[in-house]
Amino acid sequence: MDSSSLPRMSDRFRGFLPVVVDVETGGFDCTRHALLEIAAVPIELDGDGFYVPGETVSTHVEPFAGAEIDPKSLEITGIRLDSPLRGAIDERAALDHIFAPVRAAAKRHGCQRAILVGHNAHFDLGFLNAAVARVAHKRNPFHPFSTFDTVTLAGMAYGQTVLSRAVLAAGLDWDGDQAHSAVYDTERTAQLFCAVLNRWRSFDLAATRPA
Repeated sequence: MDSSSLPRMSDRFRGFLPVVVDVETGGFDCTRHALLEIAAVPIELDGDGFYVPGETVSTHVEPFAGAEIDPKSLEITGIRLDSPLRGAIDERAALDHIFAPVRAAAKRHGCQRAILVGHNAHFDLGFLNAAVARVAHKRNPFHPFSTFDTVTLAGMAYGQTVLSRAVLAAGLDWDGDQAHSAVYDTERTAQLFCAVLNRWRSFDLAATRPA
């Protein structure tokens, strides 16, 4: 295929770069509960115009001053706040760590900003926006309220809305022992998102192919 006819990311989503994000937290309320871990994966295009996950960036996060942490959330995620291996950094540094490569990816693809992709994306965006507000971050590359939600996309494409079931329905691997890690869930969500988009692209190519 002529490279000039391949889709460009800057043309595909109104100038937005899809970036998959997953957060692990100390509860469900983004204004009260701590952000504990965050990971992001920009979506790229390969040489044939199909969508592929980019490089993962992640960090553990120190709870903000006065944050609440529900022990039940820690049981689910397996996060040990006192572990010397966590290497957690404060929210401002964590956002800088995530935002810098996201801005670089958006610039590389000629996109004006990023749009968050998540499984139940409003949850991840809520915690992200709350952290941005707490530290008064001025260089947030993400759209403040628009998202792509793989719950909806997977429900449409595969009839499944639970992440593990949707990933398996897409023909991908799922390891329950690694679930509820921000990195693992982000990478699997990125693969799921790409699978749905590539399935649609294949339909488009088949529909436009000469008989």
